[in-house]
Amino acid sequence: MAIRVMLVGLGPIGAAVGRQLTTRSGFRIVGGVDIDPAKVGRDVGDVLELGRRLRVTVADRIGKTIKATKPDVAVLCTGSTLKAVLPQFEEVLTGRVPIVTTTEEAAYATAQNRRLARRLDAAARKAKVAVLGTGVNPGFLMDAFPIALTALCERVDRIEVHRVQDARIRRLPFQQKIGAGLTTEQFKHGLERGTLRHVGFAESIRMIADAVGWKLDRTTDDVQPKLATEAVESDLLAVDPGYVSGIVQDGVGYADGEPRIQLHLEAYLGAPESYDSVLIEGSPRIYSKIDGGVHGDIATASMVVNSIPAVLAAPPGLRTMRDVRLPSFYAGR
Repeated sequence: MAIRVMLVGLGPIGAAVGRQLTTRSGFRIVGGVDIDPAKVGRDVGDVLELGRRLRVTVADRIGKTIKATKPDVAVLCTGSTLKAVLPQFEEVLTGRVPIVTTTEEAAYATAQNRRLARRLDAAARKAKVAVLGTGVNPGFLMDAFPIALTALCERVDRIEVHRVQDARIRRLPFQQKIGAGLTTEQFKHGLERGTLRHVGFAESIRMIADAVGWKLDRTTDDVQPKLATEAVESDLLAVDPGYVSGIVQDGVGYADGEPRIQLHLEAYLGAPESYDSVLIEGSPRIYSKIDGGVHGDIATASMVVNSIPAVLAAPPGLRTMRDVRLPSFYAGR
């Protein structure tokens, strides 16, 4: 029997999840929720641009949609921070529906979000269902993947992860999140407001450290603008020379005063080489590189869809990629 899915948030990632769900026999979209008046009242198939209708209408109320559709699971793709999204989590959990979410701060509890993570965990346990935060990053490439590779080692001294992306192929909200097209002054103001950066480094560093048993002294997260040296454009925006084309971000976790976990991200329009790599210094020394890199938007949606069976099988509470069974592609039976 197909798993009944309710989509909460039909932006670029939520829509990508929805399109994947419609291609697999193991899933059925039974509900859709969004706050955008331009989407509310329309058929989900039209919003997803499928070229056909699903006979499911987009609503603006989570609770009413749960009562009307009785989903087996909710996919929540609405925001990055627990503070912003917690009311939505709690409304879904009131209906006792498990959740897979792309909310980056739900991927792993850190010192900054621990109080809200505990509140979400308590709500999930009360509802007797699981909540899983996942995606390509955080959720896999810069945390779960290097953690899995350490299983091959008898000793691990240091872990270094690089993710370099030509952001021209990414969705518009991502290009805007990395500051593409801004002046350096505008970029500075965006950093101060917290609107420009990759969210998830703290979560990934903490997940890795806890997995390998390192007690961290401190973590750092530094973001710098990448300036265009020549005109560059995507299908969505153009960047002139001297303007910001993206970000260079470095997160470091220190243990015993030494940098033990290093995460490096370059995401900008026109990057000459895209790749994802993991280096584990230890015994044995392991280096893995994915030439061409992983398409972030496709992979994020895929991680969400493929994690649905895992969250349905997980015990109640806020779960992480370290807790659930190993996800894989799932077509359905």
